[in-house]
Amino acid sequence: MCGIIGYIGHKNASEIILNGLKRLEYRGYDSVGISIYNKNQIESIKSSGKVFDLEKKIDKNIFNGTSGIGHTRWATHGRPNTANAHPHKCYRNKIHLIHNGVIENYKSLKEFLIGKGIAFKSDTDTEVLSNLISYFLETENISFENSVKIALSKIVGAYGIIVLNEDCPNEMIAAKKGSPVIVGIKDDEFFISSDIASIIEHTKNMLYLDENEMIIFNDLNYEVKNIDSDNIITKEIEFIDIDIQNIEKGEYEHFMLKEIFEQSSAYVNSIRGRIDYEKNTVKLGGINDHAADILNSDIIYITACGTSWHSALIGSYILENLLDIPVKVEYASEFRYRKTTLSSSTTLIAISQSGETADTLAALEKARSYGAKTIGVVNVVGSTIARESDCGVYIHAGPEIGVASTKAFTCQVSVLNLIALFLFQFKSDKNNPKINEIIKEFSLIAEKIDIILSYSSEIQKIAESYKNVNNFLYLGRGFQFPVALEGALKLKEISYIHAEGYPAAEMKHGPIALIDENMPVVFIVSKTGYSKILSNIEEVKARGGKIIIITSVNSEELRQYSDHVLHIPNTHQFLSPILKSIPLQLLAYHIAVLKDCNVDQPRNLAKSVTVE
Repeated sequence: MCGIIGYIGHKNASEIILNGLKRLEYRGYDSVGISIYNKNQIESIKSSGKVFDLEKKIDKNIFNGTSGIGHTRWATHGRPNTANAHPHKCYRNKIHLIHNGVIENYKSLKEFLIGKGIAFKSDTDTEVLSNLISYFLETENISFENSVKIALSKIVGAYGIIVLNEDCPNEMIAAKKGSPVIVGIKDDEFFISSDIASIIEHTKNMLYLDENEMIIFNDLNYEVKNIDSDNIITKEIEFIDIDIQNIEKGEYEHFMLKEIFEQSSAYVNSIRGRIDYEKNTVKLGGINDHAADILNSDIIYITACGTSWHSALIGSYILENLLDIPVKVEYASEFRYRKTTLSSSTTLIAISQSGETADTLAALEKARSYGAKTIGVVNVVGSTIARESDCGVYIHAGPEIGVASTKAFTCQVSVLNLIALFLFQFKSDKNNPKINEIIKEFSLIAEKIDIILSYSSEIQKIAESYKNVNNFLYLGRGFQFPVALEGALKLKEISYIHAEGYPAAEMKHGPIALIDENMPVVFIVSKTGYSKILSNIEEVKARGGKIIIITSVNSEELRQYSDHVLHIPNTHQFLSPILKSIPLQLLAYHIAVLKDCNVDQPRNLAKSVTVE
């Protein structure tokens, strides 16, 4: 969840690291700190709050070395204050360490070190590791590299770390287990980070550490080794073509708004080259060689967290409709610990925007241990889930910086549609009318997205009516139910208004007790089940609830019963969640702005959840 960055080269390290930390703030913004090697000693400075707060404290005459590390924190152990901010120095003030992850056995290790007379200055789990490295370095008379290895062998949990040693001025070590570590390479400069966004402006040549690997930089050379051995590993350097403009806000006030308005282009990118409109066929090279095995599955599991879980639910409806294979959608955090019917006859689809979500990755690993076929659906090229899956499909949404996911959701739904159609055509007549109908609709979605985006000012006016309410209810049937869940989540995430999504029929089983003149209810309405949901609307109206309707149905009845109705273009039910989620994104956004909330960095949240 935290953001880590390191630099070793010949330029001013503090400038590079601070700029990188600004691009990493969406991963955590509780506190921030840097350590820079300068004139045979490491200078360190930390601050609670954000990079801006730290930047004001820095003396550029002191922090002008050519190697260093930086960290922006999402608090796990210990309050978000300066003492708990990274980098953490060891008891001898020699080792400086930054960490993304969680050390699960830190309490026992801390007790061990206290027993050796070592004092602690923070409440974090990370300080244990810096002290442990220093302890082995001092007591075992071993190299910096080996002290890091031994210390990591004692750790239970997840980590992406970068370490400096004041006694080794030309050396820097990074290591990975469960949390991403990416290395950018440019001639005689190296950029280490948890996220490409922080280093892509310097180089597009990237090296990805795999599980239990470490990289040692020494005199502007590097070696990659397995943490458990001295074996040197040859790593492929990958060229990552990301335009720097894609990670800038440009003319938009917030990244979230920019990413909402990028959805038509993101959608086009997600399907580009994957549909032959003349032949009415779908092409997915990423799963082509595995299609027969997938179709022979006894059951398909889809696992995800948060917004990705909502797209998974939509995907399950589509897959079951087309393939006649049972599909179960599981929260990754629960699936990884439950006894399940996994086997070699099972397929698991793991969905994650970042490709690094800890619970989803653990669920994937569990499935693989049972011999299940695994499919990764991710946005970030080279991410751990992408590399660990048997096969997969990138969603190509482009960098998503806003913590509340928008365009990634749109692209996940579009790609899940493609996967379902590809598998369906694999087992059926390629000229099946059902395929032809859906593919025709694919070509129209981008234009329809743009139409909905033009309603932004109208939605803003609706938002003004509800900025001061305390609760929202979102209701939908069939394909509209996951949209209701996603709409409620968006509102919770960025406006801090309590909101719940329910199947509309479940309203009478509890939520109806909450409805009064102060309760806005958002109905997502389609032709399917229209008469039933109309009855639900009447029930809310009878109890004085405020009614907002998102619909493609042109009905006088809906206008009669609603306080606000927003008509959107019609499309095939498989694709309808794409269109119907966008007004809800905009509603959440405008309410949050009107409440003066930090839209891009909502409290207590981080973009990528790389710890349990």
